[in-house]
Amino acid sequence: MKHSSEHAETRRITGNIFKGSVGNLIEWYDWYVYSAFAVYFSAEFFPSGDPTSQLLNTAAIFAVGFLMRPLGSLLMGRYADRFGRRSALTLSITVMAGGSLVIACTPGYSTIGMLAPIILVLARLLQGLSLGGEYGTSATYLSEMASNGRRGFYSSFQYVTLVAGQMVALGVQIILQQMLDEADMKSWGWRIPFVIGALGALAVLWLRRTMDESEQFEKMNSESKKNAGTVRALMKHPKAVLTVAGLTLGGTVAFYTYTTYLQKFMVNTSGINKETVSWINFIALLIFVVLQPLAGMLSDKIGRRPLLISFGVLGTLCTIPLFMLLEHTKNPIAAFLLMMAGLIIVTGYTSINAIVKAELFPTEIRALGVGFPYALTVAIFGGTAEFIALWLKNIGKEQVFYFYVAACVFVSFLVYWRMGESSKDSKI
Repeated sequence: MKHSSEHAETRRITGNIFKGSVGNLIEWYDWYVYSAFAVYFSAEFFPSGDPTSQLLNTAAIFAVGFLMRPLGSLLMGRYADRFGRRSALTLSITVMAGGSLVIACTPGYSTIGMLAPIILVLARLLQGLSLGGEYGTSATYLSEMASNGRRGFYSSFQYVTLVAGQMVALGVQIILQQMLDEADMKSWGWRIPFVIGALGALAVLWLRRTMDESEQFEKMNSESKKNAGTVRALMKHPKAVLTVAGLTLGGTVAFYTYTTYLQKFMVNTSGINKETVSWINFIALLIFVVLQPLAGMLSDKIGRRPLLISFGVLGTLCTIPLFMLLEHTKNPIAAFLLMMAGLIIVTGYTSINAIVKAELFPTEIRALGVGFPYALTVAIFGGTAEFIALWLKNIGKEQVFYFYVAACVFVSFLVYWRMGESSKDSKI
């Protein structure tokens, strides 16, 4: 009987983790589709010019979308801490679906002029608002639903589904590249993935409505509920807030560099064709996804801090030589191996960053505490990484970006070195 009840509990936890995670996948798919297909629709929304300038414009809008993430995390985090994780996750997927549908239906610059990029910006702001709320609430939900001693493993699925969302976007891109020629992709084919994202979000909306609420949220006492989700309550934990910002800085810059910008780097700098680059990205990210739960399980055994420190040391020392080599690499296998090396290093951060942040805060401000300082840091550093890289390339100083990434990782390394072991002092 005991074994049966344990099995039922494990199945309940797994089911809720799945429902929370698949929604996370769709959210990030919708977010990454923009970046994956920017090489095709950039000319559709902006006046004719050289490809780098058009990509610079779309990268700027990518960065602008990030500016809404702190506001989204503030509003959704407060909502999740006051009214429940499930309600907040359901709301965020609804907003994301709306943003994708708007982008899919917006006419190009040649049809409506300046209204085209303006509508594109507004849709990305809407998506940024949604994603800002998704991260903190999703990390909180997965951490609270996980059984004790396996939180590193279960919470790693946030980045499994985050990266899987990017993989699905790349998979759709690869399929469309096989079915459509370049002219059709630039004319109308790029709209298809945004329609897929909107429909997927509507399906997830139903799934999320059937999730269990977190027991930790439901067990909050009346005093905790009174202060739940307030900035005043959050400010009583300044060290935790600063720790989240510090440990995120290097991780977010490295993550967006290796998973988002590297695709454009291989095309524009290395000179590898777009279709080959898509396959390199897809296979590398597939392996990266598999690494996340393995690293999460490892953190449950040896702690979170060793993994963070390994990322800090290797990210600081290896980023510059990796990019120097990739800059002169036209061989697809060599490019794949270099990208994979970067992703293995980044795994030390991505696999456990959600649980580390969740372990720093009490239940009543966990969604806000995890989400807001993270989103603020990502907006300033993660969202601008691609723009900075393209701008430096545009002015002939591309190699400065390699040093910039390494410096950001080093700053986070200093935080990892000084912080304690979050799993031992966990507030979950």
